[in-house]
Amino acid sequence: MSLRSGLTRLLSRQAGLRLPKQTHSVALVGAPLSRGQKRRGVDRGPATVRAAGLVERLAGLGCQVHDFGDLNFTQVPNDELYNNLILYPRSVGSASQVLADAVSRAVVAGHSCVTIGGDHSLALGSISGHAQQCPHLGVIWVDAHADINTPLTSPSGNLHGQPVSFLLRELQDKVPQLPGFSWLKPCLSASDIVYIGLRDLDPAEYYILKNYDIQYFSMRDIDRLGIQKVMERTFEQLMGRRQRPIHLSFDIDAFDPSLAPATGTPVIGGLTYREGMYITEEIHNTGMLSAVDMVEVNPLLGASQEEVNATASLAVDVIATCFGQTREGAHTAFDNLPTPSSPDESDSEEQVRI
Repeated sequence: MSLRSGLTRLLSRQAGLRLPKQTHSVALVGAPLSRGQKRRGVDRGPATVRAAGLVERLAGLGCQVHDFGDLNFTQVPNDELYNNLILYPRSVGSASQVLADAVSRAVVAGHSCVTIGGDHSLALGSISGHAQQCPHLGVIWVDAHADINTPLTSPSGNLHGQPVSFLLRELQDKVPQLPGFSWLKPCLSASDIVYIGLRDLDPAEYYILKNYDIQYFSMRDIDRLGIQKVMERTFEQLMGRRQRPIHLSFDIDAFDPSLAPATGTPVIGGLTYREGMYITEEIHNTGMLSAVDMVEVNPLLGASQEEVNATASLAVDVIATCFGQTREGAHTAFDNLPTPSSPDESDSEEQVRI
């Protein structure tokens, strides 16, 4: 039990209080960004996750849902490689700026913002936009990959493997100015982010994590410590000294590919369903979740419609658990037990019937 939920239950028992239910105002922003990588189909992720019942699930939890639809990203003509390697820098930079503005507007309006992707390069925009309104936020990055290569260390040239390097202040002397990125300013320090679920790191990423003292929990760490201890240490890192808004950036490939096959860079040995749900349940229990990214659902990469449906349904479960769905059941619509007003038959009628 988390400290917050434990105190809530203790106060309720001791004082006989009927605590009001927490209602969330949730803004959904579709970000069909696909230029951060090479595979077709990830731009269909927002529609696929919505079709899996996201809005209905959140509404059923008592959330006030504001679906702002999908953003329109302009394809930049003549978007040439940067340094003969980095793909579509102008397109990714422009789309990320549009997304940053949308997330900033949603947060300042009082919503918890859910960005549905799209590839993980969109975190450039979602975290930047969130930080415009909440400059002291902390980030929980749940992913098989660290996505912290710089444009000078990336082996693939795909920007979905690089967003964190642009966001960290400590790496700014290592990150060149890409065309289309002039608007972007670093908004995180190394102590502001915690990784969970890592199991596929490039050499430069491993170097960065170790030498810049970034907290991370690989799948080996989860095996060794257990997911409860991992979450306790995550919150100690991010909120041990002060409460602050949390930005959860969740790549569906954090799960084992047996659970989430319809994604672009699956890596065997990932999170179980129980571990993934525990992560989001505990984040919800802090009461500090302010924004969520759900990325890398790609319906074109499922071997069957069943695989696509399973991946999209899992994405919906992750988001719904962020806003109060529990494995003990959803209880927002049930307030008290009914009391019988009268028996169906009087004693005399029962005797006559017999």
